[in-house]
Amino acid sequence: MASNDLVLVTGASGFVAKHAIKAALAHGFRVRGSLRRPAVEAEVRKAVGEPGDRLAFATADLLSDAGWAAAVAGCRYVLHVASPFPLVSPKDRMALVPVARDGALRVVKAAADAGVERTVMTSSCVAVWSGQKPDANRVFTEADWSDVDSPHTHGYALSKTLAERAAWDFVAGQTRMTFATINPPFIMGPALDHDVEASGQTILNFLRGRYPLIPNYGIEMVDVRDVAEAHVRALERPSAAGHRLIGSGGPMHFADIGPLLAREFPAFKRKMPKAILPDFLARLAAMFDPGVRSIAPDIGPIKRVSTKTAREILEMTFRPAEEAVVAMARSLIELKLV
Repeated sequence: MASNDLVLVTGASGFVAKHAIKAALAHGFRVRGSLRRPAVEAEVRKAVGEPGDRLAFATADLLSDAGWAAAVAGCRYVLHVASPFPLVSPKDRMALVPVARDGALRVVKAAADAGVERTVMTSSCVAVWSGQKPDANRVFTEADWSDVDSPHTHGYALSKTLAERAAWDFVAGQTRMTFATINPPFIMGPALDHDVEASGQTILNFLRGRYPLIPNYGIEMVDVRDVAEAHVRALERPSAAGHRLIGSGGPMHFADIGPLLAREFPAFKRKMPKAILPDFLARLAAMFDPGVRSIAPDIGPIKRVSTKTAREILEMTFRPAEEAVVAMARSLIELKLV
């Protein structure tokens, strides 16, 4: 257990951040969460189950320098979780870069200036594999980086890649603060409140019958509880310093989500997709549908990742993707979102 050290968690109202707060509190840390809108403080407290003084808040925005010095003051550690995650990437590939890259630099610079011992940043597997062709025989590792020059690297992936690279470049130029990143794939797992972000919206679309046909697409998935635990362990373990750490519960094809949800939640069986959309029709649809367009380059074999480094350094076992999907769906149903 930690000795009551203070951790800043950025973007405290987000899906991953709320789970990170819960994990940090469970490890014995005190937590300060950064919020753009102080009005949501009560919602975050309720979601994470901490009404007392072990959780406090600071106001800061990734698009502004204001507030970050105060947010990191007195913190031993920082978890930089905040970053935009839209369900559909914007047309302008650079649209998300200012908040993601410039925001990351604001946080790590403020942390370094304040004498923070270690910062752990939430990156993504889209900073590992984007712009690379699907290849059934390839396994991506932490040594791989996305191709930012590829036209198939969409705006969200570009923002995560540039943000992570900028943070690593900055940290390489100073010697005091250690740094690590967590690179999860598609995040599933239980929602703590109605703010379910893009991953939750995907499962809501299944449960609401919005996918009559499903593209030939699959992706590695991970449970948000494991992502949160990985962040906290990366703070605590000296050996995590200097590492990118990929955590995953394994791959899952979107065509398998429907039968899984139908089996676990029979009341929603009729809402599930009826067939797989042929690849040529999916690519035609990508010309008109931004959602399909963002996954079109990855239609085909699922891009696979190795979790060896994270499993060894963090001593973690990741929940299977199927468990994470079911947990997400169950929480959405219990929250009466469908």
